[in-house]
Amino acid sequence: MAAPNRPPNRRFRLKAVVFDMDGVIVDSHPLHRVAWREFLRMLGKNVDEESLDFVLDGRTRKEILIHFLGPLTPQQLEDYGHLKDELLRKLNDEVKTIPGIVEFLAHLSQAGIRMALATSATRRRVEGTLMELGLARYFQTIVTGDEVDAGKPDPAIYRLAAERLQELPEHLLAVEDAVSGVKSATAAGMRCMGVASAQRADALWAAGADPVIPDFRVLSLAELAAYVR
Repeated sequence: MAAPNRPPNRRFRLKAVVFDMDGVIVDSHPLHRVAWREFLRMLGKNVDEESLDFVLDGRTRKEILIHFLGPLTPQQLEDYGHLKDELLRKLNDEVKTIPGIVEFLAHLSQAGIRMALATSATRRRVEGTLMELGLARYFQTIVTGDEVDAGKPDPAIYRLAAERLQELPEHLLAVEDAVSGVKSATAAGMRCMGVASAQRADALWAAGADPVIPDFRVLSLAELAAYVR
């Protein structure tokens, strides 16, 4: 982990870590692109790669559907959502974890640091993914996109995570891979660590992430503890 030039906040006391899921726990972004592209093609809409970036920026499924298809009835939202999720489910065998995350979660657990998940994904998909990967046991609470009216960058999902953890947001560290997610966490009053390739790191820094790492193989628990202290 490259050490940032700015000094850490000495008043910060880490009580828990709140993770996003897609792009932080699981390397699912390529599969989301495939599923959304196929879903939209089935409805007669062809979208380019740049337009598909919208689906990777922490939005809820409802927000993505309305973005691409315009106003929809509640029934349409439900039906289209199930269709898209079914397309993604067929690709689920290809889902891999982010390098180093399994070991990092285990280290946090062994150190007695509580963990939560705050993801824009639906609860059904989240629970299925975590169970399949054997990671559900690490999270004391899970907040999903079904439970908030507005997705990231709105801070509601992180505020709800803090409430369920019964901790002040200023003692929580969020882990995000998207600009909207970083903004959501920092607006809720949390510190945020970014996970991104070198090409995307500057965008997360500019949004308020500090530090930004490429993956969890470069971050030991001792380094994290030293930084947040």
